[in-house]
Amino acid sequence: MELAHSTPGRRTLLLGLGAATLVLTASLADSWAFAHLSLPSVYDQGWGRLLRTLGYLPFWLLVGFAFYRSTTTPSGRRQAMLLMGTPTLSGALSELFKLLVRRERPSPNAGLYVFRAFSDRPFSTAGFGMPSGDVIVAFAACTILARVWPRTRVLWYGLAVGCAIARVLSRAHFLSDVAVAGILGWVVADQLWKRFAPPSTAPAT
Repeated sequence: MELAHSTPGRRTLLLGLGAATLVLTASLADSWAFAHLSLPSVYDQGWGRLLRTLGYLPFWLLVGFAFYRSTTTPSGRRQAMLLMGTPTLSGALSELFKLLVRRERPSPNAGLYVFRAFSDRPFSTAGFGMPSGDVIVAFAACTILARVWPRTRVLWYGLAVGCAIARVLSRAHFLSDVAVAGILGWVVADQLWKRFAPPSTAPAT
């Protein structure tokens, strides 16, 4: 892939432009998605519950702990720590962004953008949707797994995207909520992997 072999500066520029285009496109499509992409019973389905689990932080803490206990190598334990730490940090970042952006979820406001004043419960994220906490956790964890097992990366990224689509179908989030969350989760995982991944691990393309 050309992106994989480009210089770091060019790679960052291309990724930034791609992310900005994705967020802009999602924002322009928010009203349409709210009106046409709806499945309130999504989490009554088995596949829906599976996708929702991917955004549940305790699930990844348990998986990471099992991974840590099942390996005896320093590289395996470092990967397990990344699997636990990356979604945790991403989830915390999501809460911080919600406090700063303060955009409410779409359902209570008929799909309209509504921003809560800073004077109204300044330190509570209840009712905020930008960015999606479930999606940022799912993308962060699945990105780490895609780096640990590169040949299965299509599976992991597909599941993360599925988690995002389910959040839109349930009308818990705008399309732009999950787009921003997916980007942030990937960026956090990418940076932590570069900093803490075992030296012997081959870089992902």
